[in-house]
Amino acid sequence: MNQNPPSTFQIWPGQSLAPYVQGNVLNDISDSVWTQQVQNAYLESVRNAAKPAGNYVSVPLNIHRLNNLFYNADVLEQAGVNPQSLNNPAALNDAFNTVASETNATPLAHSTQEAWTTLQLWETVFIGQHGSEAFLNLTGGNAGQHQDQIRQSLQQVKQYRQHFNADAGSISWDQANSKVINGEAAFHQQGDWAAGQYEAAENFGYRQQWNHVPFPGTNGVYSMVMDSFVYPKNNPSPDATEKFLTYCATVDAQRRFNPIKGSIPARTDVPTDPFGPFLQSQIRDFRNSENQPTTIAHGSAVVPEVKSNMEEAFASFTESWNVNATATRIRNAFQA
Repeated sequence: MNQNPPSTFQIWPGQSLAPYVQGNVLNDISDSVWTQQVQNAYLESVRNAAKPAGNYVSVPLNIHRLNNLFYNADVLEQAGVNPQSLNNPAALNDAFNTVASETNATPLAHSTQEAWTTLQLWETVFIGQHGSEAFLNLTGGNAGQHQDQIRQSLQQVKQYRQHFNADAGSISWDQANSKVINGEAAFHQQGDWAAGQYEAAENFGYRQQWNHVPFPGTNGVYSMVMDSFVYPKNNPSPDATEKFLTYCATVDAQRRFNPIKGSIPARTDVPTDPFGPFLQSQIRDFRNSENQPTTIAHGSAVVPEVKSNMEEAFASFTESWNVNATATRIRNAFQA
């Protein structure tokens, strides 16, 4: 950042920014970019992620949703499972049992090849069981106060494991996602980037062959994965950087960028016309959501060292499936 700095760079907002803020290497863009008009167009949770220490240092451009549960409609119809009726993570496990008994499909397509997929599944289960407030308290550094809840969510994920595809440890998340497309699997928990594969597949239409619901227990929650850009202080092109960041915060930029990216605008006033039906439904859910927590798996909810510790904890978990040992690792992860 001092010897050969970029004009700007993309980074998850929130606690991912902490090392740069603490190092005092980012410009405060509160006055130059974050005008009152711009602030009014962003939800408070998104604004807070752009100013983790009180001053605005980044501009969120797009948002992905993490707490999605995608499904193959034909498989669920064959199994007699109504995804709209699943109101908590335990009910989802019951649905897995039904899929297993009534069809030849894998109930839950999943990859354990990398730790982040199971980490994000666990944090989504945690919110579904215990709510956003408990999750925010946990990520705020109070993991020791939530050991029973952490164990409950780990135990639920361990139960889900019985319904994973047999090759979970040797395939990537997108290969697991493909199992939903070809009818080998019923469900897949993933960020909404997974929908790009569905929309690219032939004869696999939205609301006909595939659909989605909020992960059971997370109605009204929009777990956010965002991208943002920052203004390094030691900047080779300060005027151009300010113009670029100012543009990133506009309706025009977010209207053009997000339909291509497969994400929704970070602003709440971007017209929905350029977006397809799936992203339009995501935009509605976001604008009507009650809580918008950031995530551990994608770096915004915790500082990088804690994220790394959590990934190590879940890499170990997917080898041993030891609930108590992993709960202790999670508690220790937040003591970084």
